[in-house]
Amino acid sequence: MADTPEPEVSETPEDEMKRKFREALERKRNQAAGAGAGGRGVDPSKIHGAHGPAASKRSFRRKSGG
Repeated sequence: MADTPEPEVSETPEDEMKRKFREALERKRNQAAGAGAGGRGVDPSKIHGAHGPAASKRSFRRKSGG
């Protein structure tokens, strides 16, 4: 008789909401784990090339005072 599952007690609205949040969080974690598993894959940043070497080094020259 220990193998038969006990009838589940009806969930309160708070328990139901917590369960839904946990399920949504698990889906989000599974989706993020699948996307970032490759290491250096697609850059999720919205700004690309903001930092790094400049295209050409700028040189500043002082005007001669004449």
